[in-house]
Amino acid sequence: MAYLAHISDLHVGSVDFREELIIQAVDDINSSQPDATIVTGDITENGYYQEFERAAGYLDLLKSPMLVVPGNHDARHVGDETFRELIKERYGTLKVKKKGLKIIGLDSSEPDLDYGKVGRSQENWMIDELQKATEIGLYRIIALHHHIIPVPRTGRERNVLSDAGDILLSMVDNQANLVLSGHKHIPHVWMVENTAFSTAGTVSSLKLRGKEHASYNIVDINDDYIEILLNSADGEVRSLAKYENTCR
Repeated sequence: MAYLAHISDLHVGSVDFREELIIQAVDDINSSQPDATIVTGDITENGYYQEFERAAGYLDLLKSPMLVVPGNHDARHVGDETFRELIKERYGTLKVKKKGLKIIGLDSSEPDLDYGKVGRSQENWMIDELQKATEIGLYRIIALHHHIIPVPRTGRERNVLSDAGDILLSMVDNQANLVLSGHKHIPHVWMVENTAFSTAGTVSSLKLRGKEHASYNIVDINDDYIEILLNSADGEVRSLAKYENTCR
């Protein structure tokens, strides 16, 4: 049905950023020819204009249709303005009509703050987009930077989405099929009723925990099942989750 790449947390401009890692990921993704690539924020370290210029150059190398949302690092130093100038609008949708899916991107960043918020206005917009997609039978994906559900192996819970409870309820009640996020640099998948919540690691930074490697995820959506695959910079590919596709 559809094949998607999910990358997050490039952190261009950080002393921990490694160009060879993002180039390797871009080459691998382009070789696999996904139907779309979803980028869930923190493409820069400090939100500086020069960092956004570099990050935009790397993202331009991706050949698939792309949806990019900002992270908390991207909202530093008026990065919200730079994001709109050099990347695209901070939230919006991407339809992959031939594959029957709709990706809804949310901006969860707050200027110069590490915690996130979606807010009532954007939440209402998200609900409307989910309902419209449901009416015409599209598979529904939401992308945002901050995690909705706490991620294991990340220590004390902080820098969270301040309205996570309300947003979680709206996503599940309005039948989002898959929610993609980044932020914590640890890949993991939670299932809540019929909605999967998948976080990605950092694709090109050494801001890692324990023995984790830089990585990105692949989402393989088939008629019978959905599988989320972790693609690690050391060459390992393993399944994070595989579950029945209830949206046929």
